[in-house]
Amino acid sequence: MAEQSLYEKVGGEAAVEKVVEYFYNEGVLKDDTVNHFFKDTDMKKQMEHQTKFISFALGGPNTYTGSSMAKAHEGMNIQPEHFDAIVKHLHDALAHFGVGEAEIGQALSKVGSLREDIMYK
Repeated sequence: MAEQSLYEKVGGEAAVEKVVEYFYNEGVLKDDTVNHFFKDTDMKKQMEHQTKFISFALGGPNTYTGSSMAKAHEGMNIQPEHFDAIVKHLHDALAHFGVGEAEIGQALSKVGSLREDIMYK
């Protein structure tokens, strides 16, 4: 039997949706380090895009049709402390829903691989 993808291990799309909601509502939007990036953002649309993106990043179906990471973050001038805050909130959201540290590490490694495409744009 094939090994489960990280997406399947965390519980599929429904679980990722819950993680993304928690990520924004309990982490990002309460954090003055990064919440200003979202002040004029349609959060419902943002959460839908993020759910698709994270699902794909975890090995789920590729239904993400948003901009490239570099394009999506163009003009934001994201600095290391901003990127690190987002990574911390994602870690905390995954942990909150019982995802194991090994799987969180895999997920954060995938996110970390996008660092150069996101920062200083």
